[in-house]
Amino acid sequence: MTDLQTDLSAVGARAARVLPELLERHDVPAAALGILLGDEVFTTSAGVLNLGTGVEATDDSVFQIGSITKVWTATLVLQLVDEGLVDLDAPVRTYLPGLRLADDEAAAAMTVRQLLSHTAGFEGDIFTDTGRGDDAIEKLVATFDDVPQLFEPGALFSYNNAGYCVLGRLVEVLREKPYDEVLAERLFTPLGLTHAAAGPYDAIRFRVAMGHVDKEGGGQEPAPFWALAHSNGPAGAHLAMSAADLLAFARMHLDDGQAPDGTQVLSPASVTAMQGAQVSLPDLRVMGTSWGLGWELFENAAEPMVGHDGNTVGQASFLRVVPGRRLAVTLLTNGGQPYDVFHELVGDVLRELAGVELTPLPTPPESPEPVGDASPYVGTYGNRVLHVVVSQDDDGRVWSELQPQGATPDPSSEAQRIELVPLGPDVLVPLEPVQGLHIPHAFVGREADGPARWLHIGRAMPRLTE
Repeated sequence: MTDLQTDLSAVGARAARVLPELLERHDVPAAALGILLGDEVFTTSAGVLNLGTGVEATDDSVFQIGSITKVWTATLVLQLVDEGLVDLDAPVRTYLPGLRLADDEAAAAMTVRQLLSHTAGFEGDIFTDTGRGDDAIEKLVATFDDVPQLFEPGALFSYNNAGYCVLGRLVEVLREKPYDEVLAERLFTPLGLTHAAAGPYDAIRFRVAMGHVDKEGGGQEPAPFWALAHSNGPAGAHLAMSAADLLAFARMHLDDGQAPDGTQVLSPASVTAMQGAQVSLPDLRVMGTSWGLGWELFENAAEPMVGHDGNTVGQASFLRVVPGRRLAVTLLTNGGQPYDVFHELVGDVLRELAGVELTPLPTPPESPEPVGDASPYVGTYGNRVLHVVVSQDDDGRVWSELQPQGATPDPSSEAQRIELVPLGPDVLVPLEPVQGLHIPHAFVGREADGPARWLHIGRAMPRLTE
């Protein structure tokens, strides 16, 4: 690819010019962009961190990185593997003998690898607030004794926040320290991070982004709170940092686990293992093609690429890493329609510097075909956070009614009814976007002409009724 743009300063300057216009067009209050190419780093920022105070974004502003935290948690676990303290294929109960789930047989069988790759199979959206103390994660995991099993461990991918809380607890037990302390000691310090915070009490020291949510009558307003429950820290509830510090973490993974000062933070073998495919994903098109140990994999790109996205209340984060080009790009945002900014801005950077095209966001066909007989799809699917009622009316149109449940952590969630049209085999897509995205509905687990066992929207939601 000799025609690639390799001048980071030129690509960065163009990104800095277009960023303010993109934020205005897509109603995003503020964003920070970071690019690492080889040993060079470029950062830029624009917008307002908090519409309530008018504080402007700067390059050292701190945003929540949400579920990108899971790659950090996975790194902490792989450090334990490097030290011989954890076997990826050992049952989790080897290290957490007190772990209890509703299905005791499954709880006894599931492995560390399955937790890391989101294949452990139990319901994963559990956001119980167990307080702000150092024992918050321990208390949360102790409540999992009634959490249902969706499928046999290892059988399927289903994104699992709770599984990463279990991994965070594993780290605490084996390190004999709270998760936040291990995070700082094992990653912040050796990586030389200067603008990173494990929680709000640290974040307040910096210029901090506030998330924003839609307000009645139009526009946006600051979210009613800054962070999700401390108990979900290992899954992405608290960790916040500047774009430059997130790039420093990515750089370590590009440098075979070595920090700039020569410290071996992670072994080269573990770096490679984390980027190896563990499970394939359904045809969702808003996620990667498979999952590794922490990393999301994009195997349909021109160059092998890994990454992760994150969402908290009113904040969204994106990280893409192209090892073959020694390139990492991150975008941190605090409201509005961030996916459009990501695809336009980060998409341009990846195209110029790596020849990589982002998979277009899924959209409904201009002239969708009729669904036909939707009886294999019709029914109610759900978990503690969301129920989805799929129905077909007398005219043959198929509808999805989203019903947030009491366990949702997002105060902006509300019931919605949207029409679904065909996108691919056993995949339907909403005609109208939900929070800016047309999230494909993949119906999986069918046998012959029988009903789907799960509705997959990143999570495998089991059928509750016919």
